[in-house]
Amino acid sequence: MPIRIPHQQLSSDTLDGLIEEFVTRNGTDLADAPRSIEQVRKLLEQGKAVITFDEDTESCNILLREDATLFES
Repeated sequence: MPIRIPHQQLSSDTLDGLIEEFVTRNGTDLADAPRSIEQVRKLLEQGKAVITFDEDTESCNILLREDATLFES
């Protein structure tokens, strides 16, 4: 099960890299996803998006808060 990583605990460079990878990701349906680093950063700061880390795949993702609740029990 993915765990949440508070965005405030990441360095600015790490957070920027994660957000940049998210907004430029290929092969993912991002039709409704924010398209800029600034938009994603704002969603994280407002608590409308969260960063998750999947230990099995050793990967991070950014999800809208309502989508992240699907992973919680």
